[in-house]
Amino acid sequence: MKALTWHGKRDVRVEEVPDPTIQASTDAIVRITSTAICGSDLHLYEVLGPYLHAGDILGHEPMGIVEAVGSEVTHIKPGDRVVVPFNISCGHCWMCSRGLFAQCETTQVREFGKGASLFGYTELYGQVPGGQAELLRVPQAQFGPIKVPEGPSDQRFLYLSDVLPTAWQAVQYADVGPGSSLAVLGLGPIGQMAVRIAKHLGVERVIGVDDVPARIAMAQKHGAEIVDLSQVDDVAEALIETVDGRGPDAVIEAVGMEAHGGPGASLAKAAQTAAGLLPDALSKPFIDKAAVDRVDALVAAFKGVRRGGTVSISGVYGGEVEPLPMMEMFDRGIQVRMGQAHVKRWIDDILPLVVDDADPLGTEDFATHLLPLAEAPRGYEMFQKKEDNCVKVILQP
Repeated sequence: MKALTWHGKRDVRVEEVPDPTIQASTDAIVRITSTAICGSDLHLYEVLGPYLHAGDILGHEPMGIVEAVGSEVTHIKPGDRVVVPFNISCGHCWMCSRGLFAQCETTQVREFGKGASLFGYTELYGQVPGGQAELLRVPQAQFGPIKVPEGPSDQRFLYLSDVLPTAWQAVQYADVGPGSSLAVLGLGPIGQMAVRIAKHLGVERVIGVDDVPARIAMAQKHGAEIVDLSQVDDVAEALIETVDGRGPDAVIEAVGMEAHGGPGASLAKAAQTAAGLLPDALSKPFIDKAAVDRVDALVAAFKGVRRGGTVSISGVYGGEVEPLPMMEMFDRGIQVRMGQAHVKRWIDDILPLVVDDADPLGTEDFATHLLPLAEAPRGYEMFQKKEDNCVKVILQP
């Protein structure tokens, strides 16, 4: 089969690799019909190389048609159309029984002290071959895959793999509702869907923060007010001024470890670059114990939310020694929630909106670029550089 493989910083290639096979009674094989490039894939493309191996298959937002199942897989069968959640969870362990599917104890990567395994990611999360490929082996398929109806386009359902549950969890963790205010830092795919979900759930004021014109225009189309980063000197002060001199009730931080900003971001970028230049034997311990992220967006969230407000973090972080304004966070009484999305915890809430003919979350026109799998390297480059008004790329094997 053909698959997108990693070979180094900003070096991904579509290559011929062996077809996956059933290896356990809880496996399934899915022929991929659509798979997306995620913002967190760009971290692999840029800064997380020490935990990848040449030839690793990327991608964790897949859907397709079931080709084969193991003997313990009974809720899906060959021919079914399914979406595959990005985290691999068993559905029956202590964590899964509490809806904490991203912490599944069956697939936890204990060697590195991490939570549930993920498709198409690094050694830290199991190094499971990903879904930017023609075929995907799905472990724990007795629980994970989500069967979806025939008929509507893949775009209607594909985002159930990651974008929709991640954005839904971000809004739920923000603890906002009718009459409240919410700022969304970063208007990439997760930020865009967080805007739409918040408006759908009745949040009165949703303020999007970004400086990319295409992203700003998309968020405005779905009801967001805008703080344009190119027009303000201090994001936190701008948020406070925008919402009653007090700040929004909650802030979703949807940027993550590669935030752009002031001197702190520049120093952190230099540290990330330096770590990436070290041999893996040296860079892995450095990242595990002393890595630092670019936290300008995160600090802006802490300083811009109102006193007693909530910061919900969906942006991916990998650092261990972040310089955070703890005194200010404590003084202002901020609540913080974060983590990988517990995908299947939210599917029952989201699926009715996805199958609704009115398409209230705008899934049908969310993707800005549809490319064949063969053009995946161009998709990565375009997405990272924000070229051609690129917000979301779908690959079609």
